[in-house]
Amino acid sequence: MLLSEKNILWWGRSDPAYSRNAVLRRHLSKLGWRITDFNPAFSGSADLEACLRRIAKPDLVWVPCFRQRDMAAARRWCDRQHVPLLFDPLISAYDKQVWERFKLPEGSRKANRLLKWERELFSMADILLADTSCHAAFFTEQLGSTPEKTRVVYVGADEDFFRPAPALAPNTPAEVLFYGSFIPLHGTQTIIEAARLYQGPPVRWCLLGDGPAKINCQKDAAGLDNVVFEDRIPYAELPARIHRAEILLGVFGTTMKAGRVIPNKVFQALASGRPVITRMSEAYPMELADSEAMTFVPPGDAHTLASAVASACAADQQMISARNRAAREIYDLYFSEQIVLRQIESALAGL
Repeated sequence: MLLSEKNILWWGRSDPAYSRNAVLRRHLSKLGWRITDFNPAFSGSADLEACLRRIAKPDLVWVPCFRQRDMAAARRWCDRQHVPLLFDPLISAYDKQVWERFKLPEGSRKANRLLKWERELFSMADILLADTSCHAAFFTEQLGSTPEKTRVVYVGADEDFFRPAPALAPNTPAEVLFYGSFIPLHGTQTIIEAARLYQGPPVRWCLLGDGPAKINCQKDAAGLDNVVFEDRIPYAELPARIHRAEILLGVFGTTMKAGRVIPNKVFQALASGRPVITRMSEAYPMELADSEAMTFVPPGDAHTLASAVASACAADQQMISARNRAAREIYDLYFSEQIVLRQIESALAGL
């Protein structure tokens, strides 16, 4: 249902083209929201800049993902203007530094200070978005949000961009593809170890992208002829690259955050009609455990991953085509644009 046009002030120096932002902005436009970008020179004094620039009063201020630093100034300006404030953090800075990258020991003075700071920021939002139910629970249990103001909106995929394509003639060897930024939650070392343990039909393990763990992965893969690394490619080339693979790999990390997410690549692969192997997580609808297009393996378990890839690569062309159709059916049933639109409508319904 199209709402009468209302105005959102998109607050902070974010990247509108980043997948989460781009998908949400596209959906908001479809729902009748007009978006104005406000890119302040300094986050801490952005409220003063907004006053000096006489920024028009919107119906809602939206602070997008990763922009914790913009929340305090946005809250001050919203209070002056009597405007509701929505925050879509996507990640927790505390979670990232303490339980993902292990840069700050839990319970240390710096970790506690970071936790206190982030709890204050999360409490400032009138509406807090989470990308999965697991993150919503984390925001309420650890970061001081409340269930009443916390809403789940999936990351989703751009359906005009990520679409099914006919199954290609079988590759020789078959190809399994991981793409990403090689961060700890991805568990890329588990992928390399699985390739080392692999016993099954011929397969090429392709890891695309760049990031902090890539160098170690390349060292670990030394001598493995079935592993190849590819440089990051433009976003526009990603759908075609997905279609060249028989199977897409999700994440396999053992961090707590890895168990709370449904990564971009999973939405994009399913939308493109390609099956996915990824780690077990309560973030997914439980019905997907029985799907032929999704295989879940224990986190950090290279043996089970290797076996899952061997089983998937043993499929004949008829099975591959059926599996690809099932992948898109999963996307349409659980993660489609219509699902995400309804989630956004529900999140904004109380304004």
